[in-house]
Amino acid sequence: MRERRCKGKFWPAVRALIWEKAQELYQWDQAKGIKKDFVGISAERRELREGGYFHVAKLIVLRDLWLQKKGLPTSEEEEQLAYSGK
Repeated sequence: MRERRCKGKFWPAVRALIWEKAQELYQWDQAKGIKKDFVGISAERRELREGGYFHVAKLIVLRDLWLQKKGLPTSEEEEQLAYSGK
């Protein structure tokens, strides 16, 4: 198997963000319904792809990057504004 080199500046960084967000979404789904005793469960990349978490994370990350470029609040910033009551 050939070793892949990370070329470019945009996609390697974005891909790392996508995997991180996919893991976050997976853990969020696993924690639903469990109150105190939840211990973070990590999924393999194959599980994240099969479960659709990678695709959803990709959409979220790319949308947030586009919103940042346009100077608009990202989804996380909108949540923070909603919780602060502004």
